[in-house]
Amino acid sequence: MNPRPTRRDALDNRERILNVAREAIAASSSASLTAIAKEAGVGIGTLYRHFPTRDALILELYRHDIQHLIDRAPDLLADHPPLVALRLWLDEVAHYGRLKYGVAEVIHAATDGGADDEYFAPFLAAIGVLLKAGAADGSLKPGLDPEDVLLQLSVLWRLDPARGGEARAGRILGLIVDGLRAGS
Repeated sequence: MNPRPTRRDALDNRERILNVAREAIAASSSASLTAIAKEAGVGIGTLYRHFPTRDALILELYRHDIQHLIDRAPDLLADHPPLVALRLWLDEVAHYGRLKYGVAEVIHAATDGGADDEYFAPFLAAIGVLLKAGAADGSLKPGLDPEDVLLQLSVLWRLDPARGGEARAGRILGLIVDGLRAGS
């Protein structure tokens, strides 16, 4: 017996909940699920049908956003020179860091501190694609290790968005990119 396909309105509700939750949690890691449901235009029961716990909602946001970042690397390279693509991608990673700031402990607990994270290798591969393209065109140093870059990026999850984190992230990303450039 095949399960019934999800109705279009249920898919739309789920997407609205995720979009509202992303912004609400980025603004305050203690954003209430009731407020998220209300802002998304759904009842709290609908939110709980899609996400039975707060952690389930946070983990789905993580999965959704990390997959988006993984998918963006080759898209950006198709439209921009490698150095520009890298910087645009890093800016998106920094934006994602706003969400992760207040909920990192939930993500780390669910992924055993990253050891069981199914997105770890694909995320490193996305970094690698950008680094290899930059090395090939001479804009980035050859032989850069994607995991080293990821470790540098991990500081983004520690920047409090309410205390100038966005501006600081921009400055830190500038330093990271400058260190990756060929000839630096």
